[in-house]
Amino acid sequence: MTRSLLVRGLLGAATVFAATVAGAAPASAGGRHQPTLPDHVFAPYFQSYNGTDPAAVSRASGAHYLTMAFLQTQTTGSCDILWNGDPATPVAHSRYGPQIAKIRAAGGDVVPSFGGYGADSTATEIADSCTDVDKIAAAYEKVVTTYDVTRLDMDIEDISLDNTAAIDRRSQAIHLVQRWAERRHRPLQIVYTLPTAPTGLEQNAIDVLASAIKYGARVDIVNIMTFDYYDDQAHEMAATTKTAAAGLLGTLHTLYPHRSQSQLWNMVGITEMVGIDDYGTGGETGPLEVFTIADAHAVTDWATRHHIAELSFWAVGRDNGGCPGTPGSDDCSGVAQGPYQFTHIMAPFTRR
Repeated sequence: MTRSLLVRGLLGAATVFAATVAGAAPASAGGRHQPTLPDHVFAPYFQSYNGTDPAAVSRASGAHYLTMAFLQTQTTGSCDILWNGDPATPVAHSRYGPQIAKIRAAGGDVVPSFGGYGADSTATEIADSCTDVDKIAAAYEKVVTTYDVTRLDMDIEDISLDNTAAIDRRSQAIHLVQRWAERRHRPLQIVYTLPTAPTGLEQNAIDVLASAIKYGARVDIVNIMTFDYYDDQAHEMAATTKTAAAGLLGTLHTLYPHRSQSQLWNMVGITEMVGIDDYGTGGETGPLEVFTIADAHAVTDWATRHHIAELSFWAVGRDNGGCPGTPGSDDCSGVAQGPYQFTHIMAPFTRR
């Protein structure tokens, strides 16, 4: 997810072979496809690499929907998708299937996320690693069928933003998996999660979306990471979220000129980093980028008024006040807060 945090946290197609999903049992009872997520959903990131139970975290926090991070290959050149690139945590019903069933029984769901900083900076993101478009599509299909999910998140950052061959492979593979899902009457939404400047997407991120359009990949949501700007400037984070989203809206209007303003807002996703972000070490007067409790209220209200599609943050495991003043921690926010206070503020955003 972030440009420096996860490096510490992480040590086909047209023809899909039956072996790709052999032994996989769908997480839903009887194999019935799940309904799509709510039109406006709060889905914070869950750090699957930290060994916690997503169902227990969902229940304790009140986050009914979780974006589960991350899926990647073990080594560059591989086409085998694994949770956090770890062979001990394969994509299999035995890994997370029972927990996902519990989350669904409580009225929620999950969104598997591919990539993240740790994968994107080491060329183990599936499209960076694997040069076979059919096998990339098969990896997406394996995740969809194993967990019976209706949404996939593509977290594309760092060097993955400039790997044009991989960007095009990803676009082609998404097009294939979307056609596969259509033939099976299976709902499937695709989220592109991208870093942003305070004024909107930079050119390499725009090029990622242009590739999707070129190769017929439908992008349902563009989810911008409104933190870690690394521009040596102090930011009021709620205000900067709004300017970044305005810039994104202008880009979406250019890329999708026939869509209405309301349709474009319904493509917008926002992911914050609660508390002090990775760039929070800041200057002499203190952290430059701190997403506060007040910011959470302001952004949630703004997101609700603008009917954006998705509200998220990095990460549920950080949503506690265990390390006041500490920037970029993987297990606490760095600000004074109650347990899961950011989640409690943002969760009411979810609605059909």
